[in-house]
Order: sequence, then C-alpha cells, then structure tokens
Amino acid sequence: MNVSGWLSFRAVALLVATSLPAAPARAQAHVNVTVNVFSGGFNWPSFVGQQKGFFERNGITVTLQTTPNSVAQMTGLAEGKFDIAITAFDNIVAYAEGQGEAPIGAQPDFFAFMGSDNGFLSLVAVPDVKKFTDLKGKMLSVDARTTGYAFVLFDILRRNGLAEGDYKIEKVGGTVLRWDALREGKQSGTLLSAPFNLLAREQHFNQLAQATKVIGPYQGNVAATRRSWARENRPKVIAFMRGYAQAIDWLYDKANREEAVTILLNNVPMSHELAERTYDELLDQKDGFFRKARVSAEGMRTVLALRSRYADAKKKLIVPSKYYDSSYYNAAMR
Repeated sequence: MNVSGWLSFRAVALLVATSLPAAPARAQAHVNVTVNVFSGGFNWPSFVGQQKGFFERNGITVTLQTTPNSVAQMTGLAEGKFDIAITAFDNIVAYAEGQGEAPIGAQPDFFAFMGSDNGFLSLVAVPDVKKFTDLKGKMLSVDARTTGYAFVLFDILRRNGLAEGDYKIEKVGGTVLRWDALREGKQSGTLLSAPFNLLAREQHFNQLAQATKVIGPYQGNVAATRRSWARENRPKVIAFMRGYAQAIDWLYDKANREEAVTILLNNVPMSHELAERTYDELLDQKDGFFRKARVSAEGMRTVLALRSRYADAKKKLIVPSKYYDSSYYNAAMR
C-alpha cells in the first residue's frame, strides 16, 4: 500500500472509530482496591468475588493481603498501606477511641462501612481440658489483649464462672498463629473460627462454647477504612460492597455449593470433607454470613457493651453510628 492509500485507510478507520458508541464502563480498565485480611474461611466472599468476577463487574479489581495480627493491620491502615481492612468491628471502635494496642494514638478517621459476619467464634481447648473449670490457672491466647475478640473470650469465661484472675493471657496473633500455638501445647485454649475450630475437633481438641450461643448477637468482621480515603474514593467503596454482597448471595445459592467448596479449597488448604463442613457452618441460615453484607445493630451494641466492661480505660460506649457510617451502604444497595 502506497502512502496516499495508507492515509486514506487511516482516515476511514478514524471515521469508523469515532462513529462507534462508547464502550461500556466495565470494559474499561478496572481500578485496583487493596484489601487487608486475616487468614481464614471468613474470606470466602472475597475469594468468590475475585474468582466469579463480582468485583470486576462493579468496576474494580481486588487484591487481598494477609496480616499476621491486628497491630500490624491497624498500623498499616493508619499509614495508608492498603485501602480497606476486613477486621473485627471491635478493632475499629478501639482505635477510634484511642484504646488500640498499636502505638499509633487515637484514629478517629477509622470507620466501618459494611458488615460481614458474627466472627464465627468458638472457644477451643486442648484435649485434656474438658470443661471450663479445667481452665483455671491455664494460659489462653488472644490476638491482642485490648482489641479484637479478647473481650469475647473474657465474657465467655466470666459467664461460665471464671474471673480474669483465674487464667493467664498471652498475645499470639491471628487465627492461624493461635491454632499453631494451641497444637504445639503453648496455650490451653483460644477462640478459633472455621475451618480451624472444625479441624481442632477432628484432632480431638474440645470445643467448649460457640460465642454467640453464650453472649448473643455479635458484630464480628466488618469492612473498614479511613474516612478521608472513603470520601475521595466513594465509587470504590460502593463497588466493593456491591461485589461482596453479590458474592454472599452466590454462596447461599445451594446450586453453587460444589463450586463454592472448590473455590475455598483453592484458597485455604484443607480436606474436601472439612471444606464441606465449613460450608455448613459459614453458610448456616441463622448464623452464617450476614445477608447483603449488612451490619447487625444489636451485634454492634454487644461490641460496645463488652468494650465498656473490659477496656482498661473505663468509658461507656453506646452509639454505634460513631464507628459505622451507613450512608455508603445505603448508596450501594439502592
């Protein structure tokens, strides 16, 4: 093709291109959202959102990062090392109130914008501890002493006759680290979530209690970020919520059970049988993932009541909306 022919061809191509309708938004490059998480089966909606394309259909690509403990996670959130944290609602309350374990001061910029679950917490003990009184004088493990699910543990023990002086506490880190330490006999009990509580029972450890059966409704994991980041990235917050909620809907559809189990196995190493049991626990119609990724108002009040009782800086906390902004959720679910 000579030069004039090439120019004519290019002109026609440009004319055709400019006359075509604009490509739909989802065909454009997706923006990345980094989400920091603890290891565990409770990340199932995020795994599904990634693999089944729910996040991408809403215009974002989600990258998951794992954290060893809440101190690292909350420090990273304050420093802007990632966009969103899937974390215990109690962590957000603690750091907003200046009661966090990391030396980063009060973080009023932290807030939750979406619910996920009740934490799926069970108190699991070594094989020779068969009842609560057997825990007297024993060492128990937590992620952090003043945040996360430590106060859930204290309240379960209190309601079963054990005062704080009856046992010892060691800070170990996230679920995986606590399970490893429990297996090695470094502590006598800890709170575990699926699949680790199920794996523990398989290996003849004893599940002494399921948390919500003892303390009632509880807001466990939430999606949280900094208010300043959320204001500047509102479309990302809304897109993440929509994708996450759609993933939960997909998980609850029994027709997807087999594929859901496969997705879990691809992300959390375990036996197929254990993955099936994890599905039954995490997708329980009553105690499973919160439908539509809602928060539990009653569960948030439980968190505040426990923090008011057990936090060293005695302070009555009664207003969940100080730590949860529903406006993003309402916009996402319209």
